[in-house]
Amino acid sequence: MSSFSRRLGQPGRKGTPADLLVVGLGNPGEQFDGTRHNVGAAVVETLASRADARLKKTKARSLAAGVLMDGKRVVLAFPQTFMNNSGEAVRLLIRSYGVQEANHIVIVHDELDLDAGRLRLKEGGGLAGHNGLRSITQHIGTTEYIRLRIGVGRPPVSQEGSDYVLRRPGKQDREILDAAVQSAADAIELLVEVGVDAAMASVNQRPKQ
Repeated sequence: MSSFSRRLGQPGRKGTPADLLVVGLGNPGEQFDGTRHNVGAAVVETLASRADARLKKTKARSLAAGVLMDGKRVVLAFPQTFMNNSGEAVRLLIRSYGVQEANHIVIVHDELDLDAGRLRLKEGGGLAGHNGLRSITQHIGTTEYIRLRIGVGRPPVSQEGSDYVLRRPGKQDREILDAAVQSAADAIELLVEVGVDAAMASVNQRPKQ
């Protein structure tokens, strides 16, 4: 058992641990579908659809599905806690699926500091004021997980950031973000195939959608 697993109090489990845990952040409930804050969840749903898998309710306070990608066992998950409590679900997912190291976790989330549609893949780093990342870091005790950031752009001066991310975008931004969700799903598949360093080199040089 790794030090990461011991720190989380991960119990001994039978079976093969997940090679990768991909968590798409968002808020549960139909009223949040299609909002900027839920682009991470949309990526996980897209990956599940590509694998002909269905996200199902689990004891880890998440909708989740285990799929094979490039011969690796990948768990796709959408926490059913609200965004600010994402860490509760992530910790349970780590325990449930036997995740061994922090860099076997990919968190997919919205990012105000990136232009709409822009992607950034990064291992470790700061939280950039994102409450979902803050909760995850508090619950798992490290920032060394991988993040796939999906730019949603800055709100107008007259609009609060929280209101902006919880609203559905207009037609033009909707098209940009829909394309970004597909590109982000491609990026996850690439990461599984070639590893995080090679995936970062490819994803981070791509032009804005």
